[in-house]
Amino acid sequence: MCIGLIVFATPLRAALAQDDKELAALPAPLRDALRSTGLPASAFALVVRPLNRSGVQFALNDTLPVSPASTMKLVTTYAGLELLGPAFRWRTESFAAGPLHDDVLEGDLVIRGGGDPKLVVENLWSFVQRIRAYGVREVRGDLVLDRSAFASEAHDPALFDGEPLRPYNTGPDALLLNFKTLSFTFAPEPDARRARVIVSPPMAGMKWPTSIDTSDRPCLDWRAQLQADFSNPLEPEFRGAFPLACGERVWNVSLLDPASYFGAVFRALWEASGGVLAGQIREGPVPPKARPITVQFSPPLAEVIRDINKFSNNVMARQLYLTIGATPFAEPPSSERSANVIRGWLASRGIAMPELVLENGSGLSRIERVSARGLARLLAAAFEGPFMPEFVASLPIAGVDGTLLNRRRFATAAHVKGGMLEGVRAIAGYVQADSGRRYVVVVIVNHARAPSAEAFQDAVIEWVQSQ
Repeated sequence: MCIGLIVFATPLRAALAQDDKELAALPAPLRDALRSTGLPASAFALVVRPLNRSGVQFALNDTLPVSPASTMKLVTTYAGLELLGPAFRWRTESFAAGPLHDDVLEGDLVIRGGGDPKLVVENLWSFVQRIRAYGVREVRGDLVLDRSAFASEAHDPALFDGEPLRPYNTGPDALLLNFKTLSFTFAPEPDARRARVIVSPPMAGMKWPTSIDTSDRPCLDWRAQLQADFSNPLEPEFRGAFPLACGERVWNVSLLDPASYFGAVFRALWEASGGVLAGQIREGPVPPKARPITVQFSPPLAEVIRDINKFSNNVMARQLYLTIGATPFAEPPSSERSANVIRGWLASRGIAMPELVLENGSGLSRIERVSARGLARLLAAAFEGPFMPEFVASLPIAGVDGTLLNRRRFATAAHVKGGMLEGVRAIAGYVQADSGRRYVVVVIVNHARAPSAEAFQDAVIEWVQSQ
């Protein structure tokens, strides 16, 4: 028994000694906080550095390539600001492919997407109204959807985590509408022992049960209790019951392919505005002689990146990532081209990130990699760059908004992007100390028990703030 203890104690002492050596650069309170997580020092990659080159600084495993989770969005959004400009807007265009007599279009109505990350139903409704105001009421041809602005790349929504219906697994598309999301609202009516089912946005050709049975079961895994069948996306079924104890609930799902989704919503809005669409919905390019009708512009990029960073929107980040790879007279942008453009931009700015691995620019990836040092360099360059105000304003304010709303003890002191995947917890951004100095702070944890390191991340912010 004693011999066995000696055998196992020797590597344990060696590991602890190695940890002590690696942690020597950290302030004593942070060494203690890290040890309290029970994780090895090798699981952490961090950098704390002052922006004005004056003040405390330290690092741990800062050159190690790690999975950054959603802090990868910092790379994508700042690259977008510098390469596209904060006033950049995406375009969704409509064309008449045929003669227009009175209010009848004797031909096709063509819609060309430009990859707008924030094309939502309200904007599409406005787009439809402007087409109607142009003088088009009846379309005797087809509704043609031009999605060629983005290269066609295979996308498996189940590949990342086996959850193909989750909207965050929606792939990029040139005509992405409403993140391709259907919202099912279940509103219980206890007296009738039924729950109303409300679907939005409006979808032409969709049929669903307007009410379903309810139950007195606890509100545990209520989605599973519904026994939903989405095998026919336009005719969903719910064979189970909705628990009354849940109150009103909303289930957001991604069911249809981008073209079917856009076409069904457009037709519903078009017909609701008094329009007639006689033909089919199909895909195709804008004909050379088609006449422009109207354009729907996205919000400016400076506004879009606030949604991406504050709320960690993966779908919008992927749309921006592909747009970065678009160049005039080139083939449609692809993930590989976007990665090459971003690497070239980093080199031109003198931001060394040799370890960088890009897949989709959102961090929702098993292969994307960055180092804490590389991310700190990017943050420092962004703070000194021409678009610092727009970039910093896009980050969540700890304790105030976005994904860091609940970290209230750091309110207004930290503009920090968070990242979370299975086995990953990350924060990266700016912290203002009580002294008035501003610091770049990056703390990335890669370990099966990464969630236990969140308290250490908070300790780093708190310690920097107190300096």
